[in-house]
Amino acid sequence: MSMRFRLRKPREHTLAERLLQPFQEFLQTKTSGGILLVGCTIIALLWANSPWASSYPRFWESHLSISLFGFVLDESLHTWINDGLMTFFFLLVGLEIKRELLVGELSSARQAVLPLLAALGGAIFPALIYTGWTLGTDALRGWGIPMATDIAFVLGILALLGNHIPQTLKIFLTALAIADDLLAVTVIAIFYTSNISWVALGAAVLLFLVLVLINALGVRHWLAYALLGLLLWFAVFLSGVHATIAGVLLALTIPARSRIASTAFLRQSREVLDEFEQACAPGTGLYMDNRQQTAVQALETACERIQTPLQRIEHALNDPVSYVIVPLFVLANAGVNLNPGGLGLSLFSPVSLGVVTGLVIGKQLGITLLSWLVVRLRWAELPEGVTFRHIYGVGWLAGIGFTMSFFIAELAFSSAYETLLKDAKVGILLALLLSGVIGYLLLRWLPGR
Repeated sequence: MSMRFRLRKPREHTLAERLLQPFQEFLQTKTSGGILLVGCTIIALLWANSPWASSYPRFWESHLSISLFGFVLDESLHTWINDGLMTFFFLLVGLEIKRELLVGELSSARQAVLPLLAALGGAIFPALIYTGWTLGTDALRGWGIPMATDIAFVLGILALLGNHIPQTLKIFLTALAIADDLLAVTVIAIFYTSNISWVALGAAVLLFLVLVLINALGVRHWLAYALLGLLLWFAVFLSGVHATIAGVLLALTIPARSRIASTAFLRQSREVLDEFEQACAPGTGLYMDNRQQTAVQALETACERIQTPLQRIEHALNDPVSYVIVPLFVLANAGVNLNPGGLGLSLFSPVSLGVVTGLVIGKQLGITLLSWLVVRLRWAELPEGVTFRHIYGVGWLAGIGFTMSFFIAELAFSSAYETLLKDAKVGILLALLLSGVIGYLLLRWLPGR
């Protein structure tokens, strides 16, 4: 007698599923990430300006000790978020960069030149404008703050625009933002590094080479990369290089090739589905016999082999990073005390003016001018359906630095520069408002051609 496996009948949604359905639908919308970041920003600002304002820094500076490989790491919650959890954000950024370089808009020189040079212009112009405001002062340390673009916010606004802009513009902006992330990661690694421990840095290099080696040997299980990645993070953390760079380095070593070709996957899948169909007996469909169960397992194996570890890890990280880690980072870093007296001083400080003008003016100038130059020199063409009016609107949206700008501000201005850090955060928030609203209106109401 053959063993049979019971399948459940389709049933109505339970009460819990009905209650969770609105939240699941919200998370599936393209604007949900941006909306959540705005909500966390508002909460952080309300908390930092409430009668309980003193509890905001006190909570995030409370310490948490973790024992790792015989070492005890005693750090504040703020540090664990910025140096620990944000490593997963940079791992996701690294995976997106690698994917774009291999198969995306950055995979060929002809495709890559426009978004890469536009991103370069959108980084250099803001940095130069900021430098003009702060030259000769301690505030010059923050020159990297206006170089960044927050891809989650920008894509959320593009989703709101819907069919008012061509799909090719969304692809261009995604490639530009990823190229921008690549530049920001490079700046963080080179210019925002504290005193170097060469022993720890040497250990990090060795671990990176081991990761490259196991990739070359065909190791694909995520656990091997997770364990070595944890060691890599620990070594980078001790080295003086910002620990989140470990996430980018780890991403570069994640395998990006599938075990079988797409043609072989299609053939195997069809054979397995045919076998499953032949094994189906007339009736209610409540049971699977051994043939059907074997066919299902074979299909699962084929699906696993066609997916690359890079794709699986990127997919697994996307929701936790977008809906937990980045909002938590914003909650821990966006709380700025906006008392009327201090706010006036912050708004008109060299740091705030440098950040706002760098993001709002520098981004649009750099992206538009470099894009025009690239097309003028015939190094590349504008994407189909995209005009320079679209590029100019994108330049405004790129002025939303937010998450990455907050991150670089925290690196640039340590506890010794609290006033400068506050000024930078005020500038980032103001640039978010100006760039988001004006960029949306430009792309919404300007004619497409």
